[in-house]
Amino acid sequence: MLSLKGDKIYLRALEPEDLDFVHAVENNEEFWEVSATQTPYSRFMIKQYLENAHRDIYDVKQLRLVICDLKDKEVGLIDIFDFEPKDRRAALGILIADASERGKGYGAEALELICNYCFKHLAMHQIYANITGGNETSVKLFENLGFEKVGVKKDWTYFEGRFKDEILYQLINK
Repeated sequence: MLSLKGDKIYLRALEPEDLDFVHAVENNEEFWEVSATQTPYSRFMIKQYLENAHRDIYDVKQLRLVICDLKDKEVGLIDIFDFEPKDRRAALGILIADASERGKGYGAEALELICNYCFKHLAMHQIYANITGGNETSVKLFENLGFEKVGVKKDWTYFEGRFKDEILYQLINK
């Protein structure tokens, strides 16, 4: 677990006790735009998801970890998804759930830890992120860690009555 611990936060596997936290995050409409969610999730559905969270990334093609501060408080989630071991690439997503916890460096440290994990332990050649146009906080976060803007999908997402671009950022392990 040493590779998933930083100076401010650590990343850990989902636990059954995370039901309330994950349920609250998944049902927070503020996050639906970035998660492509359109309907709420029941506690039952989240419980089933948590019961299967132990499955191997090579089987389910994704891994979700909880971002915790060093006092063991859950502050967010970070995901590896669209995992393609043959092509050695995966997508990343990150969310600091509590607005009062943003701006403390938790996201940057979590992203750095997960990038290192992807390159060192999963032997990924590249990782990427899709960021909704206008999300300057995420753009800055990914760019500060060396991700490069490689494309724009015009009018890609439709949310609250308007279309937004989606920007593709990529980091290649050289």
